Amino acid sequence: MGIKDNNEQRSLDEINSTIEFNGTQRTSQKFLAFLGPGLLVAVGYMDPGNWITSMQGGAQFGYTLLFIILISSLSAMLLQSMTVRLGIATDKDLAQMTRHYLNKPTAIIFWIIAELAIIATDIAEVIGSAIALDLLFDIPLIIGALITVLDVFLLLFIMKFGFRKIEAIVGTLIFTVLMIFVFEVFISSPNTIEILNGFIPHHQIITDHNILYIALGIIGATIMPHNLYLHSSIVQSRKYNRHSLTDKAQAIKYATIDSNIQLSIAFIVNCLLLVLGAALFYGVNSNNLGGFYDLYHALRTQPVLGVVMGSIMSTLFAVALLASGQNSTITGTLAGQIVMEGFLKLSIPNWMRRLITRSLAVIPVLVCLIIFRGNESKMEQLLVFSQVFLSIALPFSLIPLQLATSNKTLMGPFQNKKWVNICAWSLIIILSFLNIYLIIETFKEL
Repeated sequence: MGIKDNNEQRSLDEINSTIEFNGTQRTSQKFLAFLGPGLLVAVGYMDPGNWITSMQGGAQFGYTLLFIILISSLSAMLLQSMTVRLGIATDKDLAQMTRHYLNKPTAIIFWIIAELAIIATDIAEVIGSAIALDLLFDIPLIIGALITVLDVFLLLFIMKFGFRKIEAIVGTLIFTVLMIFVFEVFISSPNTIEILNGFIPHHQIITDHNILYIALGIIGATIMPHNLYLHSSIVQSRKYNRHSLTDKAQAIKYATIDSNIQLSIAFIVNCLLLVLGAALFYGVNSNNLGGFYDLYHALRTQPVLGVVMGSIMSTLFAVALLASGQNSTITGTLAGQIVMEGFLKLSIPNWMRRLITRSLAVIPVLVCLIIFRGNESKMEQLLVFSQVFLSIALPFSLIPLQLATSNKTLMGPFQNKKWVNICAWSLIIILSFLNIYLIIETFKEL
């Protein structure tokens, strides 16, 4: 079972099989052994693109789009569980598996698309971090964007202390973001009944063009290509018996539980963002809340909160934005290494690979800042473009994932069940259609 290639190195060789997993341990010990990879994946579901779409959705349409966040999160859980099974069942990550299906020229095209998707993700992180530094410390955006280049050395330093330390740091940052928004939503006193009604589908989502557009934005920003490559690799950091079907089955079980728990946290964060937008801004100048600066100043000057609490909440908002950006730095670095080694069998020093990728992400941000100096909304528009490209790149990751996980020769007893194949192909078709529609509508808005 799996692909036998003696000339191919293991996925993320420096962390592969470094964390002990004993199939004979108690259930709680086995769960704790696999607790972690899902944290790194959940970061992609709480990035700046999700922040903007969720808060705008709440500010403009109240709690109506909570149903869309629910459906998007359930879809994400299904797709990420497929990547878990792929990585554990085949001992290969999605990049390696995609190359297995393709000839070399086509594999290079897929690699380029995957690298561009990682750069697009980096652009959102650069913009989010630069804005957070500006809001917190009054650091000019250009300098803030340049400072983010130094992030390339952050992961390299942390890696020296082991992969568990990376998971712990990411978990701490996610917990920080979660607690900040729990506090902010509590202070904003939302209507509980209306929140519950928001999880019921409303016909306006389909019939109202403006609501549909934001709904598509939430869906389009949810499933991110780099997360699929990342998850299929980092689940292999656990050391289980690669030749035992029983151990693999247990590894898949606990890795899937970990993934679902962390994606549930991401679901809660996105719901909190939308609820915060609805509780504070729905029906009150909500159409002017187009970006991070607008949201920051709206929180700061919100009459309901008062001067002191408004200042605290706006500052916490900026802190959460910075934490989100640093998390993206860590996961982007790992995903870039997985993609390059998986598609090209090429390994270069991590600092060099990361420096190149981050520089390519910083350049368009700097150009945008120089050309539109003093107009921050233009830079935030660049973030929207990055999300559009991620939508374009998505099928290039989803289709190989579905083909591989439904292949009995590759997956053995861990191949997709029939209902999973039906759901996965339906999701691929629907997401691809919605993403195409979102792209067309985005360019119409320009």
